[in-house]
Formats: sequence, C-alpha cells, structure tokens
Amino acid sequence: MEKMQYTNGEVTVVWQPKMCQHTGICARGLPAVFQPKERPWIKLGAADTLTIIDQVKKCPSGALSYFMNAEKTA
Repeated sequence: MEKMQYTNGEVTVVWQPKMCQHTGICARGLPAVFQPKERPWIKLGAADTLTIIDQVKKCPSGALSYFMNAEKTA
C-alpha cells in the first residue's frame, strides 16, 4: 500500500500510509471527513473542497496531500 487516493471530483486527497504519524489531527479537525475506524476512512463528500484542503494542509507528517483534479488533467 504505497498511496491511496480519494476524490470528490474537484479535489483528490492522497494518503501515504508509510509517512503517517497517526497524530489524529485530521480526524479531530474534520471528523466528518476523516474517520480512521471506517473503510474507506476518508469521506470527501462530507465537507466542501476548501475545508478539506485547509485540513489536509495541517497534516504534520505530509502523509496527506492533495491536488486539484483540473490541474492534474490539464
């Protein structure tokens, strides 16, 4: 399991499990989206894109990152 990707059509969140420090900052900051006990554990439909991006940027390990789908396909 190198990288996992989750998308809402507008943004894709990339999770790199090997980098994750499991601090829980993502789940505490945006629990409707980041639900570690669920599968899939990232539910991007539960918040708007800007809120998701803001939370992903707070990941201390860099295990969570994102890209805008329009940029990736361009």
